[in-house]
Amino acid sequence: MSLGDEGQTRTRLPDGGSDVYGGARRGGRTSSRSLVTVVGVVVLLIAAIAFANRGGDDSSSTSGTADKPNSAPTAASGTKPVQGRTAGIPTGYAHDQQGAQSAAANYAVALGSTGMFTESTRHQIVNTVYAPDVAATRLSATDSAYSNEKFLTNIGLDKNGSAPSGQTFVSRIIPVGTKTTSSSATAATVEVWYTSLFGLSGVSSTNPVSESWYTTTYQLKWVGNDWKVTDFQQKDGPVPVGRDQKASTADDMTKAVEEYGGFTYAR
Repeated sequence: MSLGDEGQTRTRLPDGGSDVYGGARRGGRTSSRSLVTVVGVVVLLIAAIAFANRGGDDSSSTSGTADKPNSAPTAASGTKPVQGRTAGIPTGYAHDQQGAQSAAANYAVALGSTGMFTESTRHQIVNTVYAPDVAATRLSATDSAYSNEKFLTNIGLDKNGSAPSGQTFVSRIIPVGTKTTSSSATAATVEVWYTSLFGLSGVSSTNPVSESWYTTTYQLKWVGNDWKVTDFQQKDGPVPVGRDQKASTADDMTKAVEEYGGFTYAR
């Protein structure tokens, strides 16, 4: 592990030069911060609207109405986490804290996926994840956000949300842990800590795949015999210290994204 100037961790670039993927230079804090902003926009759904009108605080804390946090670590319990799937998203969670945590983790994965950039799959995700009484509002907001050509251009996609020829678009969330901060028979508040991969993998990419860390707090309610999202807040971190590892080549990154699938997450 090594540290750069002002306590910044550094990532070793592929052998043969300082340009990753042949076209994008990993600068310093400026390019890194720019990518973090983009990732936050993607994951935060409604915050995507603010991408073109920045000025809000994307590191806001969670609501102060939560009860005393349950500090039990995320661990396997042996209980089946989910009963089925809807539009490819795990659904049918247990009516308890474990079920709420499993729902929050899997819904975070869906909301942070590349499917949000295609209208048909975006509608399926929103209608599956959100409670019926808020889904219509979320659909309108996300359609507006994800069809914003300036936003799409800034992250390297065309107006249809597609990557340039020869490049692979990566948007993937990997939950690290969850915890319930309040719960009742009809509602629960769950925090999901996760790392996010975002960018374009390809030899000519100017937006190479990078990682960021966030914690999103989901407000869930029990409706239709399942947990559904009603609202959320996001904040940065906790962020671990990065190791001094060599960044993978475009070919290796693309191969990994194509060959390694995701998981169904459970408490």
